Parts: sequence; structure tokens; C-alpha cells
Amino acid sequence: MKHTTRIELANLADIHLLKRGFINPEEVRQVTVKKAVVDSGASWLCLPKGLTEHLGLTAVRSRPALTTNGVVERTVYSPVQFTILERTSTIEVIEVPDGVPVLVGHIVLEMLDLNLDIKEGLIYNPEHNGEWIIELL
Repeated sequence: MKHTTRIELANLADIHLLKRGFINPEEVRQVTVKKAVVDSGASWLCLPKGLTEHLGLTAVRSRPALTTNGVVERTVYSPVQFTILERTSTIEVIEVPDGVPVLVGHIVLEMLDLNLDIKEGLIYNPEHNGEWIIELL
């Protein structure tokens, strides 16, 4: 069963420029993806090339990535601010080819203290009674 979630994405550099008064709110490059695939087999937040371009992200480095097609080089891009289920954080993103959906990996879920429930989809971590707790163990 494939689970999806709504995710709001914004260029983090633009957010910083906005907070410092250098740009207006409408100049922040951002997008809402209504059906990002929650893939607990993936590690990172992965965005198709068209979205990295739309958000104006900058290539930071290249890294080998284990995919269903074997090990391939993927580009790591500058961070985005992302929001899922009203919880917000930041992360660098991995670019995937256009045609691949936005992938929300397990690191993203851990950052936001979310769990993937087979029946209900994304839920707040039941061990924390709905409270957003960062585990440092």
C-alpha cells in the first residue's frame, strides 16, 4: 500500500532573506505538493529536477545513492524548509529524475517525530502522545 502526504516546501535561503528584510513574502520560492510518497525505504527528502529548479535550489555536491537501479550518482541541493502535518524543519534534498514523485524518507519522518501507520498513513508518534519530541539517545 502506497501512502502519500501533503508537504509544503520553501527555499531556505529565500526564507532567510525574507527574515532579514531583503525580499518580500511573495518572492519566496515555494510549492505545496499534495501527494508526496511516504517511502520508509528512502532516507532523505527527494525532489524531481523540475522542483529543484522551481525552488531555485543550488547544487551542493554529488553523492552515490543506492536506488532500485543500483548505485547511481545523485546531486545534493541546498536546504529547503518543509512542513508536514503542521511540523516544520529543514533539510538538504536529493534530486531525482523528473517523473519520479517527491519521496519523503525515514530521516524526514524522524526529524518530525512522525510514524507511518499501515492503516492510517502518517501519524504523530504514539509513544510521545502527540507531542513533538526529539530523541537524542
